[in-house]
Amino acid sequence: METVDIFTDGACKGNPGVGGWGALLRAKGKQRELFGGEAHTTNNRMELMGAIAALEALRRPCRVRLHTDSKYVHQGITAWLSGWKKSGWKTASKQPVKNEDLWRRLDALTLQHQIEWIWVKGHAGHDGNEQADALANRGVASVYEKGVGNAQGRSGY
Repeated sequence: METVDIFTDGACKGNPGVGGWGALLRAKGKQRELFGGEAHTTNNRMELMGAIAALEALRRPCRVRLHTDSKYVHQGITAWLSGWKKSGWKTASKQPVKNEDLWRRLDALTLQHQIEWIWVKGHAGHDGNEQADALANRGVASVYEKGVGNAQGRSGY
């Protein structure tokens, strides 16, 4: 099974506001960049979209080391998700889980791969995280360039 290192990030200009997500995939000495954005979204949604888009880009089951600087994504997937599912997608305070649509997508994707979730400190000079941040900001810029709606881009292998 191939091992892929994935670095993801989200960005939002205003929260809610124009947002972008970015993902950097590295495997076998090659690199692939993904980014996209939405005209009206939140930072947490963009953080989730970075992870979702990266996992959706994988063509076969892989061993994944997914690096995120989002405690929301990291804690959500490693600590909160199983409880949300057991409680019918309600939080501990009996409120509906925010971004349930994206959490469900991410949950389904985790069944296809062996994933190690790694939290990294953002804006701390970590190469992969810095590149993912730049891609997320490209995602924001792509929305401004398109004027409105959604935009996506890809480069690399």
